Amino acid sequence: MTIQEAIKNRHSVRSYQAREIDAATVLTLKEEIEKCNREGDLSIQLITNDSSVFKGLMAHYGGFRGVSNYIALIGPSGHDLEEKLGYYGERIALRAQQLGLNTCWVAVTYKKKLCKAVVKQNHKLVCVLALGYGDTQGVPHKSKPMPQLCKADGEMPEWFRKGMEAALLAPTAMNKQNFLIILDGETVKYEAKEGKYRNLDLGIVKYHFQAGAGL
Repeated sequence: MTIQEAIKNRHSVRSYQAREIDAATVLTLKEEIEKCNREGDLSIQLITNDSSVFKGLMAHYGGFRGVSNYIALIGPSGHDLEEKLGYYGERIALRAQQLGLNTCWVAVTYKKKLCKAVVKQNHKLVCVLALGYGDTQGVPHKSKPMPQLCKADGEMPEWFRKGMEAALLAPTAMNKQNFLIILDGETVKYEAKEGKYRNLDLGIVKYHFQAGAGL
């Protein structure tokens, strides 16, 4: 599965099978996480066989069932942490999709205090990715028309259009798609509109755009 195919096939999944992730897949996913940690100076961690953070009313409210694996998105506190975690977190989510797994971004409806990841001093756990073999493959989210989410200086080149097609498929909080991607000459600029998870969303969108555009 190519990265473009993973972008098209990945949808948010909240209900999972009682099936353990095989050792080879865990190893491959950990290798990708370590690459992201090195590149982004982050502390993202994979936690397997732990259902405690997705039990109780919060998980029920979020519609989560059978979650026993997750990726804890952690990094050093700073103004760009959420955007970096969005960018690298989505890269990991798409790698998981290529490995036959399903994911869902989770910012609120999990028990943060029970997370088994190690959060070092001056680091912050921002959110998690639910992970596993989904009961289904999920469904595509509705999207705003492309012209509402981008601006191009002159005629839109094909690479930019492909990037935008991928960006339209990016998961965002409450599916609000509060972003704008601007082509100014040969320079691509990204803007996050108002919203609680605006920077996290922007990082996710940025990765989708760059993967789709081949940047």
